[in-house]
Amino acid sequence: MEKGIQQSLLSYLAKIEAVLFAYADPMPIVKLSELLGITASACRQQLEEMSEINNDKNRGLMLVFLDDCVQLVSKQEFSSIIKSSIEQKHQSKLTPVSMEVLAIIAYNQPVTKGFIEQVRGTNSNNIVNSLLEKGLIEEAGRMDIPGKPISYKTTKVFLRSFGLKDLSQLPPLEEDEQMITTQEVFSEHGGDS
Repeated sequence: MEKGIQQSLLSYLAKIEAVLFAYADPMPIVKLSELLGITASACRQQLEEMSEINNDKNRGLMLVFLDDCVQLVSKQEFSSIIKSSIEQKHQSKLTPVSMEVLAIIAYNQPVTKGFIEQVRGTNSNNIVNSLLEKGLIEEAGRMDIPGKPISYKTTKVFLRSFGLKDLSQLPPLEEDEQMITTQEVFSEHGGDS
C-alpha cells in the first residue's frame, strides 16, 4: 500500500475511533460519514477495516453493527474487570467538600450550580461533575429563570448509599443551619423566578 494512502486510512480510522468513543451510543453510519466528509459506502469500508483491526486478541475494543448504526464497545471477555472498575469508581469515598455539595443539593433540590456556588462561595463545577459521575445526583431539568440553567437533584443511588427510603428521612437541620433558598439567591441578584 502506498505510504500516503496508508496514512490517510489510519487518519480515518483514528477519527472514527475517537468519534465513536466520545459518542458512546450507537451512531448512525450516515451521520458518521457526514462528520468525516466521506460517502456512506466509504465510511462502511473504513468501519470494516477497523473491525478487522479490532478483532486482534490484543485489542480491548470492538465495533458492533446495529441496523444502520455502529458502536464502539469493550470486548465481552473484559466485562468482569470493567464492572469492578466501575464499582470502585462509584464506591470511592466522598471528600468533605463533596459531602457539603451533596448536602446543599439534598436539602434544597432542585438547585443550579450557581445556587451551590452562592451557598459555598466558591466554584463547584468539578464537584458537581464528580457527583454526577458517581450517580448520586442527576439533572432535574431547567430552571424557569433567566438563562434557564440546569438544575440538579439527588438520585435513588443517593438514597441507597445513605440508607434512606426517601428524602423525608434526611436528618433535620438545626435552625441556625437552615439553608438559603433558590428564591433568596436569585432575588438577591435581581433575577426573576
